[in-house]
Amino acid sequence: MTQHTEPWPAGTPCWADLVASDLARTQEFYRQVLGWQYDDPQPEHGGYCNALVDGAPVAGLSPADPDRAGAPPVWQVYLAADRLELCAQRVLDAGGTQLTGPTEVGALGRMGLWRDPAGAVFGMWQSGAHTGFAAVDVPGAVVWCDLTTPDHHTTRDFYATVFGYHYEETGGEGVPYATFTVPRGDRPAGGIGGTDPAAQDAPSVWSVCFQVEGVDAAAERVRAAGGSVVEEPFDFPYGRLAVVAGPDRESFALMAPG
Repeated sequence: MTQHTEPWPAGTPCWADLVASDLARTQEFYRQVLGWQYDDPQPEHGGYCNALVDGAPVAGLSPADPDRAGAPPVWQVYLAADRLELCAQRVLDAGGTQLTGPTEVGALGRMGLWRDPAGAVFGMWQSGAHTGFAAVDVPGAVVWCDLTTPDHHTTRDFYATVFGYHYEETGGEGVPYATFTVPRGDRPAGGIGGTDPAAQDAPSVWSVCFQVEGVDAAAERVRAAGGSVVEEPFDFPYGRLAVVAGPDRESFALMAPG
């Protein structure tokens, strides 16, 4: 396992969390599927807890807020920000919308939520004591984050303006896809792709992919734990992938790198 202890370069997907309607049920689901353990819930932060792999944080879980009843359950992706107010102003100047924040999270860091011009919601995280993903290149950790959108041109321009993303086209015929690298990054940090032209009213959304040793076995664990398989395991140039859903029908991917 590789441990990451420094703040992630600005613009890098650095954290992901989920609001669960039944926290205990969701914890057990991901324990069975990904082998997660958990630290103690933090009452000062609404019962939020970190999911752990070998003691290192890989994601966050939170009980549902009664004030947000009916909100769709999604894995929320956060992008690293070294100067949150400056990044927030760049978001607004580039046509984005602020939803919450910037907000202090004790000594852990500062965060907020924004919406890009095509409608995808993303968080930004300025790290303090909590730097984000601390375990990488290990089963159970996030291996990839990307954004799919019907308006990939506008979306790419937006993130290039806010974070300085540099793109490299990797998509084949039909649906466009490009990986992005951040200015202080040394390898692709994520991707932005288009949606299937045949899909009507497809939303713009950030999504998260967790690494597993074997995708087919992990997909069966999803079913056994009460989730569902949205897209059966398939091979692609970088390994093997499946799209699944958790107990609140939250979508995520499982990947065994090739």
